[in-house]
Amino acid sequence: MAGHIVVGLDIGTTKICAVVGEARPDAVEIIGMGTHPSEGLRKGVVINIEKTVNSIKEAIEEAETMAGCEIGSVYAGIAGGHIKGFNSHGVIALKEKEVTKKDIERVIEAASAVAIPMDREVIHVLTQEFIVDDQDGITDPLGMSGVRLEAKIHIVTGAVTSAQNIIKCANRAGLDVCDIVLQSLASSEAVLTEEERNLGVALLDFGGGTTDLAVFSRGTIKHTSVLALGGDNLTYDISIGLRTPILEAEKIKMKYGCALSSMIDKDENLEVPGVGGRKPRVLSRQILGEIIEPRVEEIFSLVHNELVRSGYDEMINSGVVVTGGSAELPGIPEMAEQIFNAPSRRGYPQWISGLVEVVNKPMYATAVGLVLYGAKRIKEGKKFRIRDTNIFGRVMERMKRWFKDVI
Repeated sequence: MAGHIVVGLDIGTTKICAVVGEARPDAVEIIGMGTHPSEGLRKGVVINIEKTVNSIKEAIEEAETMAGCEIGSVYAGIAGGHIKGFNSHGVIALKEKEVTKKDIERVIEAASAVAIPMDREVIHVLTQEFIVDDQDGITDPLGMSGVRLEAKIHIVTGAVTSAQNIIKCANRAGLDVCDIVLQSLASSEAVLTEEERNLGVALLDFGGGTTDLAVFSRGTIKHTSVLALGGDNLTYDISIGLRTPILEAEKIKMKYGCALSSMIDKDENLEVPGVGGRKPRVLSRQILGEIIEPRVEEIFSLVHNELVRSGYDEMINSGVVVTGGSAELPGIPEMAEQIFNAPSRRGYPQWISGLVEVVNKPMYATAVGLVLYGAKRIKEGKKFRIRDTNIFGRVMERMKRWFKDVI
């Protein structure tokens, strides 16, 4: 039986990645993927619409070719230092002495009724638990008897302009945006197990421009935050420390980088290209480790401080999961273990079939997670809202593409 086509579009600082999945009743099969270097973003936020649109088009075309289908709508990820998450609480009286669907909607509405500044918009309202009278820890109170219903929720907000720019870029590339999803939330769909969510886990999405934190416990999300530091900061440090161009610094980081200098063999060397035609130099790999280690330590320490500040540091009983492109550096789980004082592992995309070997890297966790998020929404029969900024422009873009194919 053919399933729904779901596309996840990860608009990241370093790369733009589109993953195409087919949502079937029993599984999600990955049938295509396209990726292109991202040039129009900084720290997770769009700074150049034209460049971002071109990168999206390239990634989408590649994914369409591999999947053999036309892509019209996507689930897009959002990150950036402007993202803020907080918990809220609402209470209502039960008229019928039994919880109905309407009561659940009412109590979530009551909990969501918080003053949000004009320049911010709500990205997610995530239910944590319901309390009927004094019985807590309820995930679905429908049909339960009681006189009072409470809801605890987690609200994620972001800057209106940042969200609109992401939608605008996707629209200009000829795409509908079904929903905007917080990147750490999407990644959690792909890399966390049910046991980890229940026991308590901290998910670190260590990307190029941002490091996102999401804390789960008792199966629900408890805390989210975004730190505007990531792998690009490591590249910049290497570029300055080794006096080499940014592009070369990125290659050196990918090939020789290590987050713990104690793991590097003292005799290993590497060749560093010079700037402006200067001769390349041979340096010890140990020096590279000494540049990367303090920066990774700083980023993880800042995330740990945020975790302690939130009060959920005692809850992460199953430990830390690090995913995202920068998590591929050797020594990352070991460094996380030292800073968080908890067992750590790398997060690889799971719960999928099809082109598993193509997307089986931490850097694709968000894009795969967006597909899983979309598939889950379809399975639950939830209507997605098409977020739009310019419908006329998008129709014109579609017609241009159509004529290009015909001629």
